[in-house]
Amino acid sequence: MLKLLHTADWQIGKLFGQFEPDEAALLADARFKAVERLAKLASEQDLDLVLVAGDVFDAQGVADRTIHRLFNAMAGFSGRWVMLPGNHDAALSESVWTLAARLNAIPGNVSLCVKPEPLILDSLGVAILPAPLTQRNTFSDLTEWFAAAETPAGMLRIGLAHGSVQGILAEAIDSANPIAAGRAEQAGLDYLALGDWHGTRQVDARCWYSGTPETDRFRANDSGQALRVELSGPGALPLVTPVRTGHYRWQSDALTLRVASDIDQALQHLSAFAAADVVQLSVSGQTDLAGQRRLQQAIGQAQGRVHSLLADLSALRLEPTAEDIDALHADGYLGEVIADLRAEQQGPDAEVARDALTLLAGFLDDRRGGAA
Repeated sequence: MLKLLHTADWQIGKLFGQFEPDEAALLADARFKAVERLAKLASEQDLDLVLVAGDVFDAQGVADRTIHRLFNAMAGFSGRWVMLPGNHDAALSESVWTLAARLNAIPGNVSLCVKPEPLILDSLGVAILPAPLTQRNTFSDLTEWFAAAETPAGMLRIGLAHGSVQGILAEAIDSANPIAAGRAEQAGLDYLALGDWHGTRQVDARCWYSGTPETDRFRANDSGQALRVELSGPGALPLVTPVRTGHYRWQSDALTLRVASDIDQALQHLSAFAAADVVQLSVSGQTDLAGQRRLQQAIGQAQGRVHSLLADLSALRLEPTAEDIDALHADGYLGEVIADLRAEQQGPDAEVARDALTLLAGFLDDRRGGAA
């Protein structure tokens, strides 16, 4: 029986520009730690092989240190690694892979598949059929040669590719780097290991996307995993088991405030976020001044507790109550302005008056809070 780990889309060197620099640095570092966990998993479970189905690196222009650090992170597993160039790290004439070779950074137990030809691993009884990308985007199916590829009798046939299986993913994704649906069966493969889609997904009984081992975007696609695959022999169906490998939990939430009690529910929701959470939060609806203060305080507390919280309050309307206005204690000219705006809310320009009153009340409340 062959036992292997299928992983892909490590995106080493990825930048996270939407976050604060310290948060971005930790997210980038987490990708190396995910590789260390993969190596530890493969070693502890005594696996025979690790397949990496493309996009090991996020870009061609990574630093020398990044390349060395990546291969050092793999040191925990001394068995065979098989790596495939994807669209982010395509096997160009000059690429991150040629730089890694010049740096003498690639260990002896790593097989890099830069040509569409069988990789025969006699000691494991397996033939790997790779479809490396030699440019970022192609519009022909690079796995087409699998069917005609001759491999030794009695050996397992495993395909390794990076791209979009036509007809199963979002329509916008079915463009570059296509892979025909049913390729595993058509090419007589025992298993087809795919990369490019960052979530774990089964295509058919012999074909899977592993997804990225460390989530890197706000999308509910079952990411942060690798696949343990057991093949009992040629022709037998693979036994595929997803294994959780990610550390950070990325989630996108939307809250709508309509009545006063919604603030309490929003605060309870925020209190549930923990240290490993990376949150994108949007808040819409309306609230009074007291509700706004409570919400902003809760967001500030959560931002100090979680890894990252990106909060968008642009769709939240501030609707001060009469009690809110009275509590501002605005006198003189400002008092007259507030009185006029309150009165104009009953006239034809009610919406304009309400917006102006909301802005002014918020400014006065902020100033009052700063003076307290």
